[in-house]
Amino acid sequence: MPELKAFSAVIFDMDGLVLDTEPTYFIAWQQAAKAMGYKLSEEFCLSLSGLHYNEIELKLVAGCGADFNLSVFNQLSGIFWREQVNAYGIKTKHGFTELLEFIVQQQIPYCLATNSRAINAYECLEFAGIKDVFSMIITRDDVEQGKPAPDIFLKAARLLQVPINECLVLEDSYVGIEAASRAGAFSVLVPSTEPVEPMAVELCDLIRVDLMQVLITFKGEMPAN
Repeated sequence: MPELKAFSAVIFDMDGLVLDTEPTYFIAWQQAAKAMGYKLSEEFCLSLSGLHYNEIELKLVAGCGADFNLSVFNQLSGIFWREQVNAYGIKTKHGFTELLEFIVQQQIPYCLATNSRAINAYECLEFAGIKDVFSMIITRDDVEQGKPAPDIFLKAARLLQVPINECLVLEDSYVGIEAASRAGAFSVLVPSTEPVEPMAVELCDLIRVDLMQVLITFKGEMPAN
């Protein structure tokens, strides 16, 4: 197992990896659907993990029918989501602060690379109180194709001025792991949902239960079972 200093840069995903945003999205989507007379199951919401919103909209129409009003749904889900995060904020995932501190100590460049649009990404980071943590943020707006295409990670490597095969990518979803694999990065899967997609396990270079375990691993310590 390589130590962290063996990598030239670390690339973080955002939703489900750095920020515990996915539960807030799921609740807002379910509330919006209910207000419109539909029901979104927990399993259906989980199936949307890691997808860009264009893909999410396609799955919503496929699941709810061609007459499903995406405009109304987007408006309502936005209202419900902001009610939640204004009241409770957004939490960072376990181990993020400690892992980032270690990366900074090791003087390793890092950035955020997310499938979210820039306006949404910055808003989430603001609600989480970490808007100034990442000096470099690559979003879906910055590339032609989002994950699972490799574009976001390839652009991140270019901006960091390091080869992609020297980058450590931290991801929580199959979509992100596929993008990292296609880009040629060393990828670590930190699943945000259960059950874990078997293809994600097959494609990733390493799997850990949370970012604290990632830290322990790359400090050369034995992770707890």
